Amino acid sequence: MAKLRTRKHKVVLSRSAGGDAGITFMLVILGAFMFLPMIYVIMQSLKPLDELWMYPPRFYVINPTLDNFKDLFILMNTSWVPFTRYIFNTVFISIAGTFGHLLLASMCAYALAKIKFPGRVLMFKTVEMSLMFHQTVTALCLFIVMAAFKWIDTYWAIIVPAWASTLGLYLMKQFMDTNVTDAVLESARLDGASEFRTFWVIAMPMVKPAWLTLIIYSFQGLWNAGASVFIYSEQLKTFNYAIGQITAGGIKRAGASAASLVLMMAVPIIVFVISQSNIIETMGSSGMKD
Repeated sequence: MAKLRTRKHKVVLSRSAGGDAGITFMLVILGAFMFLPMIYVIMQSLKPLDELWMYPPRFYVINPTLDNFKDLFILMNTSWVPFTRYIFNTVFISIAGTFGHLLLASMCAYALAKIKFPGRVLMFKTVEMSLMFHQTVTALCLFIVMAAFKWIDTYWAIIVPAWASTLGLYLMKQFMDTNVTDAVLESARLDGASEFRTFWVIAMPMVKPAWLTLIIYSFQGLWNAGASVFIYSEQLKTFNYAIGQITAGGIKRAGASAASLVLMMAVPIIVFVISQSNIIETMGSSGMKD
């Protein structure tokens, strides 16, 4: 009999060592290729103006400098609205929108997946259908709703639509169908746990990869939100909008624009790197059925 290959006392797939090396090599090449855009953005932020406009353009930087970041911070300090206000708006909208989306999507997904009531199949089919429509299609209806609630030119005009996103509900429902067993929930109910406690203490820890994925997607979308048709007051604008206004000054601000791209992508990348393994697990489970 062929001897099983083990790694850290666990049996691994019956693949040759050469096959493992080949797959690892290909993954490293593909990973490096996917990482190139981020490297290019960082290189651009370190280039002086003469290198930024060099023809033909070069991927690498010859004379790295931090002047672009200095110019960006100088421009930030010249804004008539304190730049800390823009940062506060973005942080507040991102955190409030993400937390509300996570809570509402999880509670609705739990009800659709684990509580039997009339019409739940039709409701979930409606959620699936809503994923087919782009935000541009629903923008007019959303504006009418926001105007009816008098939320135009307020934080709620961005936060509440983020709560109502159906993508998070879809992911959480599919993951709960697969990973939360009815037997575990029934045991908790027999022990006297309320429905909300069963959801919060039993179900939520079992779907941790799903809600971590939901946090990443929601936070990235809100963090990168720029100018909105619902926000008119300069004091309520986001950091992304402020950066766009500062760097819209033409060629002489190209360096500051390159530096601003690094700042904008840094936070979402950090959040993604921390929880990237959970995204893979969630996507692998979102299409499974019992």
